[in-house]
Amino acid sequence: MRDPEPTGGQSGGAAGTSALRTSIALDGDGTAIAHARRMAVAFLTRAQSEHGVRLSQRGMDLTQLVVSELVTNARKYAPGPARMDLSIDGDVVEVAVWDSDPVLPVARAADAGRVGQHGLEIVMAVSQGFSAQREDVGKRITARIGLADDARTAGADARPAGADARPAGAESRPAGQDRSSI
Repeated sequence: MRDPEPTGGQSGGAAGTSALRTSIALDGDGTAIAHARRMAVAFLTRAQSEHGVRLSQRGMDLTQLVVSELVTNARKYAPGPARMDLSIDGDVVEVAVWDSDPVLPVARAADAGRVGQHGLEIVMAVSQGFSAQREDVGKRITARIGLADDARTAGADARPAGADARPAGAESRPAGQDRSSI
């Protein structure tokens, strides 16, 4: 598979930013999850360098985490094809994963003793928005992730992805946040 090419289409993004999009079909082999993460990194890197999208290391890391969790669940629980769509509008990336299983994920009560099955909990904790919907065939799970740090989320201005230092006191997610999982 080749690297994704962001495609632009006019949209109502922040500061006149065009919506950028890319998609990938995910096969059933064991490399789909790693390939989806690499695709997300390439897409965000191109969006930053070629289109001036503000992207912090935190935004890059959270996008990769969400991609990993959603694609892992699609490959683990759905028989057949899957697809990942990425789009950027303003300062948010939307990660949408479609799979052929129509069963929507069900949130469980928090249980610190449970081993595994915390993917939905993680995705919901780091996302600005989350939805799960049935499609004509299968379902689509969508998460929206902020790309640029701001004072509300990390206490620092956005820095380029790949920057080493995190400001003192910055956290990757709010402490003590608790969500249900699948």
